Amino acid sequence: MSQQKLKKTLINWDLVSVNPNDKNWDWKDLFYFWGINIQSIIGFSLIASLYFIYDLNSFVVFFGTLLGSLLVYFFSNLIGKPSQYYGLPFVVLLRSSLGFNGSKFFGLFRCLVGIFMFGIQTYFLSKAVVYLIRIGIFSYNSSFLDQDIFLTFFLGLNIIDWFSITLVIFVQGFLFSAGMILNKKLIKFSAIAVYLGMIVFFFSILLSDVKFTSNAFIKSFDYSNFVDKNNIAPLITVTGTIFAYFSIIILSFGDFSRYVKNENELKKGNLSLILNLVIFSFFTLFIVTGADAFLKQDPENLNRILTNPSDIIGKLDNLLITNLVLIFIIIASASTNLIANFIPSQYSLINFSPSSLTLKSSSIIIVLMGFLVGIFWLTYLSQIGILSFIDTFSALFGPLFGIMISDFYLIRNKNLINKDIYSLESNGEYFYSGGWHIKGVYSLILGFVFSASTIWNSNLMFLHSYSWIIGAFVAGFTYYLLVKK
Repeated sequence: MSQQKLKKTLINWDLVSVNPNDKNWDWKDLFYFWGINIQSIIGFSLIASLYFIYDLNSFVVFFGTLLGSLLVYFFSNLIGKPSQYYGLPFVVLLRSSLGFNGSKFFGLFRCLVGIFMFGIQTYFLSKAVVYLIRIGIFSYNSSFLDQDIFLTFFLGLNIIDWFSITLVIFVQGFLFSAGMILNKKLIKFSAIAVYLGMIVFFFSILLSDVKFTSNAFIKSFDYSNFVDKNNIAPLITVTGTIFAYFSIIILSFGDFSRYVKNENELKKGNLSLILNLVIFSFFTLFIVTGADAFLKQDPENLNRILTNPSDIIGKLDNLLITNLVLIFIIIASASTNLIANFIPSQYSLINFSPSSLTLKSSSIIIVLMGFLVGIFWLTYLSQIGILSFIDTFSALFGPLFGIMISDFYLIRNKNLINKDIYSLESNGEYFYSGGWHIKGVYSLILGFVFSASTIWNSNLMFLHSYSWIIGAFVAGFTYYLLVKK
């Protein structure tokens, strides 16, 4: 095979540097991006739970949330800058520290986690569609759902479930595979739509009794004993929890920052994460406290606070609000799937076989594999503790980040040789040992051991929220010591 043909095997138009004319993202686009990352059922429940379930001081939670978001801001700037400057996705940058084969195979772990989470998220997304369909059928004919066809299950799914999950996963695949121009529009639409939905939800609670709901919201804040040494441990825990929530997106943040105009817009856009958290937390807390105050007038709800929006609308008995909230849950869940799971999986798959895969073909693989995960989730995958293994794979993300940052900033002084990053020639800067950078692999594995130990060692589980940072530091420091000249 000629050298020219060999070179082409690492080149793919979706992996090459972004054309400067296509670098059109500004801070507002990143505001929408970070908005989507918090606008989910999990994000809603997490914020509400921190304030209400764990009996923590309100200001401890607030400042812990700010500190966690500042950590995300700091790490996102670090990993986002090289991709913004060189216009490269994270798996291509990974070739610099691990070699092209190391990038292929270790980058594939990001893909596998993304596809698996895409399938799970799609399953729960389809349940929201199921609720809408069942509400529509019930409103038309209340006895129609009692027919045998709706009571027959296969793999734990009835005909409505099968229709919904098939519809949802293929619609997502069709939309998400169209490229970043459409994806940018979807991100903006979703962020605005969900905030509008939260405003509607907010006013539906507020206007039911302005004084009553406002007082419930104000009383939820605990101003006492904020300055207390006993609050240090909860503050650290909340900070780690918030960081852990966003950590899955940090490693692959370069897949999006490569489209940002300049470093100034990147930093301003990342700072908008804090603004998003403040806005989202306000709406979340008001909705939960207001709904809880009303629900506790019923003796059945005295000992329970609802932090899941689906549970709240189920109790409010308002069909219009229920339908609207379900629609916004669908939009939020789909857009989170796009950012956290689909796009990173696309790039990782294409990088694994750049000469044969495209956005379309990689999307088909993601959709088919995600579909299998979704249909087997209820009856099989959720029963065997598969999430522990996914959590273990995710323990690689911090160490991958660590060696990339150490390589770019400390070893190469922010310089990359663009042509060599696509080269298979043995004299290329990033060829290493047949495409493997052994020192990088060793550093990665060592960081992974430290990171994964917080999952599997019961004595270290209290550090689990910081496993990403621990793995990143160990891998990055080891890499620096091994590679520096």
